[in-house]
Amino acid sequence: MAEKRTKVVVQGFGSTPLDGSEVPIIESTERWSDVQLEDGSVLRVKPTIFKVTRIDGKWDNDGNPLYAINTNVTMTVASSPEALRKSSDPGHGKVN
Repeated sequence: MAEKRTKVVVQGFGSTPLDGSEVPIIESTERWSDVQLEDGSVLRVKPTIFKVTRIDGKWDNDGNPLYAINTNVTMTVASSPEALRKSSDPGHGKVN
C-alpha cells in the first residue's frame, strides 16, 4: 500500500507543520498500565494508537527515523480510598 503524504506538527519542532508519510499500522498490542497515586487511588490507562506518521528528513540521535503518533487515551479509576468517594447520602455535598 502506498504511503499517504501528510503534514504534522511535532512537539519540540515549533508550530510549523512538517512533511511526513502516514505509515499503516499492521498490528498493535495495547495494554493497560496501572498508575498508583499518592492519594491512594489507582488509575488504569491505555493508549490507542490510530495514526503513525514518519517525518521526512528527521532522525533521532541513533539514526532512526522520527515518527509522530496520534493517540486516544482511555482512563478509568480502578480504585480509590473511601475518604475520596462521593457519599451515597443524597444530602452529602449539598450547598445550602
